[in-house]
Amino acid sequence: MESGSQDRNLPASERKLRKAREDGQVSRSEDLSHIAVLGAGSVSVLVLAPILFDRLQQVMGKQLSFDASTVQQTGQMLTRLGDATSIGLAGCAAFAAIISTAAIAAAVASGGWVNSLKPLMPDFSRLNPLSGFGKLFTKKKLVSVTKMTLLTGILFSIAGMFLSSGLQSVAALSLQPSSAAIRHLTDWLISGMGLMLLVVLLAAMIDVPLQKFLHAEEMKMSHQEVKQEGKESDGNPQVKAKIRQKQRDLAQRNSINAVPKADFVVMNPTHFAVAIRYDEKSMGAPQVISKGTDLLAMKIRDIAKHNAIPVLQSPMLARALYANSELNEDIPSSLYTAVAQVLAYVYKLRAAMRGEGIMPAEVPQPFVPPELDPLNKVVKAATP
Repeated sequence: MESGSQDRNLPASERKLRKAREDGQVSRSEDLSHIAVLGAGSVSVLVLAPILFDRLQQVMGKQLSFDASTVQQTGQMLTRLGDATSIGLAGCAAFAAIISTAAIAAAVASGGWVNSLKPLMPDFSRLNPLSGFGKLFTKKKLVSVTKMTLLTGILFSIAGMFLSSGLQSVAALSLQPSSAAIRHLTDWLISGMGLMLLVVLLAAMIDVPLQKFLHAEEMKMSHQEVKQEGKESDGNPQVKAKIRQKQRDLAQRNSINAVPKADFVVMNPTHFAVAIRYDEKSMGAPQVISKGTDLLAMKIRDIAKHNAIPVLQSPMLARALYANSELNEDIPSSLYTAVAQVLAYVYKLRAAMRGEGIMPAEVPQPFVPPELDPLNKVVKAATP
């Protein structure tokens, strides 16, 4: 069953959330950005506008004052224009910096900081009208449309009530002095803007947890996706087993060079070959320094004979050592006795060849625990 046909009812894993964040997919609240931009803009206008207007008034007064020296030195006009332009640009830059900072802070507050350029990369799949049409009916889009419709209705209702209740007082301003009328009109507009911002703030307080919930719902996974992610994270067991087998085969081929250092080679008699080395000064137990099967076993045998290393026939011991020992590691403790018997025979054989003793009678056939013999396991498995 495909993952797309299953219900996604499992919470998203940390790996999926991390990948989504790397792709720039996090929960973002548009209402929080709106209140941040509108609030910061309103406060900036209230705080900076008087300072900016006062400065511009001074500059304009200087611009419109002329005397004989000014008329004679026309270059001063450009200097005055530059000063006025600088003040205007400085005010615009300060306003833009405040608005940008507020927008970035709101985005970070709702979804955290994301170091990803993927959202800025061109995605031609977005040009597909069919996929774009399908996204119009997603849960997130329907919630967004419903929210914006409701918010717009509330704002228009409050604006209508505010205007209808204040129209008479605004109309009466024409009977008041200009300074008092302007002050009253300014207070009225500020209170109206504050009421609008309060509504957007309440909407943002609802929208932030709502967007987190919708993002979590969108990131949910099916059982098949969880299983697939587990395989990708831990690796496919079959692939890992094949890799380990190839690594073992490569190590066995490379171990051919260690055969001349062996004390003896035990075979079965042609399918398995294991080279054993023991140095009582540096080793706690005998070690397998080379092993192989079939053609590799024949190669080990030929190299051993070429270097005058004893090659002994002990089928059960060869199979047990091959199956239960790793290269350059101590043999299992359950095989100590069997290997020790073979080592004793090899030492006697070498002593006899040096003329320091009699030739040993026959090759020992040491006892090997049946559970260590892989052939014994195969026979038991085949027996009904």
